[in-house]
Amino acid sequence: MGDVQGLVLHPRILAAVRKAKLHRHEEVLRFSPADLERLTHLSAKDVGHLVREVSEAVRQRSHAATALQLLLGDCPAELKVKFLSLGCPVLDEFLRGGVPCQGLTEISGESSAGKTQFGLQLCLTVQLPEEWGGLNAGAVYICTEDAFPSKRLTQMAQQFPTRGLVPVQVTKKIRFSDQIFVEHTADKDQLSKCIQSRLPILLERGVVKLVVIDSIAALFRGEYESRETARRAKDLQSLGAQLRKVSQKYSVPVVCINQVSAVVGKRRGNGNISRLSVHF
Repeated sequence: MGDVQGLVLHPRILAAVRKAKLHRHEEVLRFSPADLERLTHLSAKDVGHLVREVSEAVRQRSHAATALQLLLGDCPAELKVKFLSLGCPVLDEFLRGGVPCQGLTEISGESSAGKTQFGLQLCLTVQLPEEWGGLNAGAVYICTEDAFPSKRLTQMAQQFPTRGLVPVQVTKKIRFSDQIFVEHTADKDQLSKCIQSRLPILLERGVVKLVVIDSIAALFRGEYESRETARRAKDLQSLGAQLRKVSQKYSVPVVCINQVSAVVGKRRGNGNISRLSVHF
């Protein structure tokens, strides 16, 4: 951001800001109006004028867009959200383009509902060129509970070119199984270490552009007692913050797969679905 001294402000205000050692726009916006009054010894009116001028300068320098413009795609290219195709036109249309390339996406469902299949499918489509809905890169698949389903992946990779969604001359150039990196983590500490140290190595090289975790909830079901709900929630939020940081820094989709459990209703006997609440 720019220098506050370059703004059109009264010399008295500029002198007070300089004396308070607030040189950059972000340094001014970091404080509340009350804090700015205390730091600069300016009146509330002067501080309000200062904040408005700084905010306007930041707005003009940045590429801002409204929520409606983002939805319609009527915004600068750097603000447009990219999507990773699921390899299924019906699902892509339902999700308005696929899985967003920034942020966390959670896939939850009962056992044998196809959650892992969903993750493996994304590991294949991410390797397609961008013009065919992929990101032209590999994927990292982090297993926390079961062994990686390599046999199923091999079968899917063999059938993928025959589905007719992408020209054969495109898929035959891709060695799908060679661009999926598998990591096994037995507890949340290992997962955190993987996210913070090993994962960035592949992301910085541009080797992978998709992260699939199967699953996060499995690590938190057995490591906490029933009375440790608050600590579990705090650790989940910390892990979610790490994953959001990875997604935003490298512009890659992070997909978290979680299994739900069926609970028999007390009154009607219906199967109600409850799951570990993974709020990021």
